[in-house]
Amino acid sequence: MIAPFTPATSNTPATPATRAKVLGSAGLWAGATGQSQAWIAARIPHQGGMCLLARVVSASPSEIRCAADSHRSPDNPLRLNGSLGAACGIEYAAQAMALHGALMAEQRGQERPSMGFLISVRGVSMHVDRLDEVTDDLTVSAVCEADTGDHCMYGFSLTAGHQVLLEGRAMVMLDASLMAPEA
Repeated sequence: MIAPFTPATSNTPATPATRAKVLGSAGLWAGATGQSQAWIAARIPHQGGMCLLARVVSASPSEIRCAADSHRSPDNPLRLNGSLGAACGIEYAAQAMALHGALMAEQRGQERPSMGFLISVRGVSMHVDRLDEVTDDLTVSAVCEADTGDHCMYGFSLTAGHQVLLEGRAMVMLDASLMAPEA
């Protein structure tokens, strides 16, 4: 596993003031731990049944871990003909990345991104065919490997118990509204 990159607080080099801001944000990250689906939904674009994450297990400037049980729901909006393919785990990971990005924006004193964009996924390995057959809760992990302030590279995995179900890497544009043409 690649060691996580310490996220930057802006596109400028770290100064004592920016380092103090990051260190003072420990309460933000600790406060995320244990938060519920409603708290998560208030910070990501996905709402209702499409908010797939149930709670935050742990969070830090370098990574986030969330729990999910929606893979067992017959009403999961990603199901096709009654089954939930393993590739749908990428959406679970993308939501964890979106939540991490929202927390990073809050740490920086910026507005939360209104929408993000999954630019690419690489090196995806699926170790199961279907997620709906997994009886345990999912643990969805995203480790920030590089951060430019508006783009992040994440390593991600979905596990159930000690079994790795899916893993890979993703490049994310945290605020896709930056791409919108000006009126």
